[in-house]
Amino acid sequence: MLFGIENNVPEVLLFNIGVALGFLAFSKLSDPANIVERFLFSAVVFISLALYLVWRAVDTLSPIEPTFESIWQYIYFTFETISVVYALASIVILLRKTDRSVEADSAREAMVKDNRFPSVTVFICTYNEPLHILEKSMFCAKAMDYPNFNVIVCDDTRRQEVRAHCQAVGVEYLTRPDNKHAKAGNLDNALRATNASNSPSDLIMVLDADFAPQEDFLMRVAGMFRDPKIGLVQTPQFYFNSDPMQHNLGISRSFVDDQRVFFDTFQPAKDAVDCAFCVGTSFVVRRQYVNELGGFPHDALSEDMLLTYRLLEKGYVTRWLNEKLSVGLSAEGIPEYITQRTRWCLGTIQIGLLKTGPLWKGRFSLRQRLHYLHGLLNWLSKPFILCLLLAPSIYWFFDIPALQADELIFMKYGISSLFIFWIYSAWISEGRTLPIFTEVTHALTALPVTVTLIQAARAPFGKPFKVTEKGGDRSRIRVHRPTAIFFGAISILSATSILSVVFGADTPTELSPADILNLIWSAVAMVISFISLIVCVELPRFGQEELITTSVTTTARCDGDTMPVCISALSTEKMELSTTMSVPVVFDEVLLPGLGWLRLMATGSGDYAINPDIEQKRWILRTLFRKSPGHIAHMGKLTTSIQSLLRRAFARQSF
Repeated sequence: MLFGIENNVPEVLLFNIGVALGFLAFSKLSDPANIVERFLFSAVVFISLALYLVWRAVDTLSPIEPTFESIWQYIYFTFETISVVYALASIVILLRKTDRSVEADSAREAMVKDNRFPSVTVFICTYNEPLHILEKSMFCAKAMDYPNFNVIVCDDTRRQEVRAHCQAVGVEYLTRPDNKHAKAGNLDNALRATNASNSPSDLIMVLDADFAPQEDFLMRVAGMFRDPKIGLVQTPQFYFNSDPMQHNLGISRSFVDDQRVFFDTFQPAKDAVDCAFCVGTSFVVRRQYVNELGGFPHDALSEDMLLTYRLLEKGYVTRWLNEKLSVGLSAEGIPEYITQRTRWCLGTIQIGLLKTGPLWKGRFSLRQRLHYLHGLLNWLSKPFILCLLLAPSIYWFFDIPALQADELIFMKYGISSLFIFWIYSAWISEGRTLPIFTEVTHALTALPVTVTLIQAARAPFGKPFKVTEKGGDRSRIRVHRPTAIFFGAISILSATSILSVVFGADTPTELSPADILNLIWSAVAMVISFISLIVCVELPRFGQEELITTSVTTTARCDGDTMPVCISALSTEKMELSTTMSVPVVFDEVLLPGLGWLRLMATGSGDYAINPDIEQKRWILRTLFRKSPGHIAHMGKLTTSIQSLLRRAFARQSF
C-alpha cells in the first residue's frame, strides 16, 4: 500500500458493502408486484433518504457567510435537497401501479360483440422528416386492422413530394399556409378542417411522422372510450433504433433507452391515480373534449403535457395503456437528444407559470398538482449532477469540501443510502436502471438543462419550438464539441486529482476520512465523465435504415436455381438471408410472399441492398411493424453493458 488510512474507514466500507449485499439479496427474493413487499421496500428506502436529508440539514450546515466556501456548500445542499425530495416523491408515486390490459381486452370484446366501433381520424404530424421516415407511419397507419378510420398526413412544410406520395399510398393530405404554434397549431388546423367535414370522427389518433403503429393499435385502444370520463388514452413510445448512448457505447441489446423508466414504471403509477401524461404521439383523444378546450392548447412548448392538464382541469381522465402498440425513431445524435430534453424542460416550466396552470389558479386537485411538481423536480434536480461531478475537483484544487460533516458518518449513512436507492431503483423498475449507466444518461443533459433553467428564470416564454431533426446523414464520426469539452475537462480534473493524491511527492502517509471520501468521489466522477465523453464521440450509422431482426421463410434464386431461405433481418434498404447450406451462396432474387421477386445486390458485407417498389415497400413495412420489433433492449444487463463499454473505450475509433 502507498499510504495508510486513518480511523475506521475500512469498517465503514465493509458496513456499506454488507448493507448493499443485504438489500441486493432482498431484491432478488422479493417481487415488486407484491403490494406488501413493494410497500416494505419503499418504506425502508424512504426512511433512509429522509433521515439522511434531516441529518444534512441539521448537522452539516454552518451559518451562511459571504465566502466562496459557504456559498458553494449551500448551493450544493440546495440542489442535493431538490434531488432527494424528487427521489422521495418518486417512491411515494411508485407505491401503486396499474395494468389496463384486462380492461382493454373487455372493451375490445364489447366493441366486437356490439359491432359498434367509434370512428377515428388519424393525424400524422410532419414537419421536415424525410419521406423514407414518414412513409413508415403512412403505410402502417393505413394497414391497421380497424373497420372505421381514415388517415390524414398533416404536413407543416407544404411539400409537393409528400402530397404526391400520399396520393400514391391512398391517404389524405393536409397543409396550412404558415407554421403558427408549431405542432399544436398543425393539430389545431387538422381539427378545424375535419370538424367542418360532413361526419367528424368520434376520436382522433395522433402520430408523429416517425412512429409506426402496429395493426391492432385501434382495436386495443378505441374500446376504452366507452367510459365517458375517458378523455385520452396514451400508449408508450418504443424505438426501432438505438438512442445516442446505446449506439455510441454499443449497448443497444443490454441497456434501455432513457425513456423506459418513465414509460414502463412511472406512467403506470401515474395512471393508478388518473394522472397519466400525454407524451405527444401514439395517443387517442376524444374529439368532443378537445373541441370543448377550444382546440389543441398551444400556450407551452410541451403541448402534450399541457393537453393532459387541460383535460384534467375539465374533470376528464387520461389513461395509460402499457402495451407496445407502436415504434418510432429515437433521437439519433447528441444535438437532437439535447434539443428534445431542453424543450421538454422549458415546456414543463412554462405550464407551471401559466395563470391557469397547476401551480396557480387552475382547477386541479392536490394530487394533480403534486404530479406536476414531481415532473418539474425532475428537471430542477439536473444541476445537482454538475455539482456531484465538480465537487471533488473543487476539494482537491481549492481545499473546499462540498459538505462540512463527519466524513465517516457520511460514508456510513450517505453512501449506504445511495446503495439502497440504486438497488431499489433497479428492483422497482424491474431491471430498467443500471448503476453508473443510468447516471450517465442524466449527466449527458445536465449542463444544457441547467443552462435552460437559467434562461427560463430570466425569460421563460418566447423561445420558438425547435423540431427534433431525424433521418439525416450519419455516415461519419461526429463529435459534439461543447459537451465533449465539458466531460473531457471533468475527466482530466478528476484523473489529475487522483494521480496527485496517489503519486504526489507531498502525499501524506495517512489519508484523512475526508481525503478518502473525495478520492472515491473523484474516481466515480471520472468514470461518469469519461463514459459521457465516449458517448459524445458519435459512431457512424451506415444507411438511413437500421436492419431489424425478422424470421420470414421464403425462396431465393441463385443463377436460376431456387432454394429455401429465411429473411433474418430486413429494412427498406437492406436484407439479410440465412440458409442451411454449408457453403456461402450469393443470391440474385428473393421471393416476397404474394408479390413476386425482388432483385438483390450483394454488398460484400454479408447482406444485400434492395430497391423495392411501392407495393414491395408496403409489404416490408407491414412485415416489420405488424407486430412491434424487439431488437432493442427493454431491460438492463450490467455485465454485458460493462463488457460492451470496455470494448468501445479501448477501440481505436473511440477518438
